Amino acid sequence: MKHIADNITNETIFITGGAGFIGSTLAGLLVNNNKVIIYDNFSRNSIKDKPFYNHRNLILIEGNILDLPHLKESIRGATYVIHCAGIAGIDTVVKSPITTMQVNMVGSANLLEAASELYNCKRVVCFSTSEVFGQIAFQSNETSPAVLGAVGEARWTYAVSKLAEEHLAYAYFKEKGLPTVTVRPFNVYGPGQIGEGALKTFIIQALKNEDITIHGDGTQIRAWCYVNDMVDGVIHCLASPNAVGESFNIGNSRTVTTIYGLANTVIRVLNSRSKIKFIPKLSADIELRIPSTAKALELLGFEAKVDLEEGILKTADFFGTSPFTVKMAK
Repeated sequence: MKHIADNITNETIFITGGAGFIGSTLAGLLVNNNKVIIYDNFSRNSIKDKPFYNHRNLILIEGNILDLPHLKESIRGATYVIHCAGIAGIDTVVKSPITTMQVNMVGSANLLEAASELYNCKRVVCFSTSEVFGQIAFQSNETSPAVLGAVGEARWTYAVSKLAEEHLAYAYFKEKGLPTVTVRPFNVYGPGQIGEGALKTFIIQALKNEDITIHGDGTQIRAWCYVNDMVDGVIHCLASPNAVGESFNIGNSRTVTTIYGLANTVIRVLNSRSKIKFIPKLSADIELRIPSTAKALELLGFEAKVDLEEGILKTADFFGTSPFTVKMAK
């Protein structure tokens, strides 16, 4: 069956943060029919273990998005730009809110300025976050009010920095005609995930029959999006003329569960002997986060397909057999 990515051919696609979890998955879909340039500092390197790592169409450039001259030099000739680079993960953000704000705001400003100087830029997709909706987000759509968290709470520097990126991307569209699109991922997980992630952590703990640790009481509610669905949504944003100048929630509103329910589902699906252990919250948390994805369906024809149990099994298969991660306990 033909994939929508097959409609994009003979292009030069520049992916910042392309060595990361989502960026490398995108690269794998696009590299057979296009020249793919990955610009990354490789602090989180998921691409080195991909089967297409030595592909003739793949170019790897080590760089920092805060280095504007190097970024402009590296992006030269690109026709499509996907901006995945950024600081993410609660622990990382809380540890260094200054770096978070600098990379996500200044780095995004650099990327958009560099893209605006391209001779033939057909699309720029910028990654925002579902955190812009704040602590309570039920069936939030793309025009729902964004929420700025309390000043002084380090966690919200991530949402603030991404919201600034969204406004800037739209400003480049309105003022300079740059064909920008913004996507807001909702709790993406799956094979190849690196860094932080609750579902990834639960799966690894379950595979090892270790205690599954939950921060708080486990009543926090999430909707989980499998990585293949996430990248399909991004490809639709690259391919569809309806995407230009818009923002889209990319998630799966049918995979809703509490964190406690998620832990129990992981244990059941993987036949694990793990027990659930509750520990105190380390920072502000999201109590409810469920997207409305109607706009993506209406304008892009995109809808997430992978249900939660299928996604857990596929993710566990990766982490249970991968040579560079955990092995299932005997």
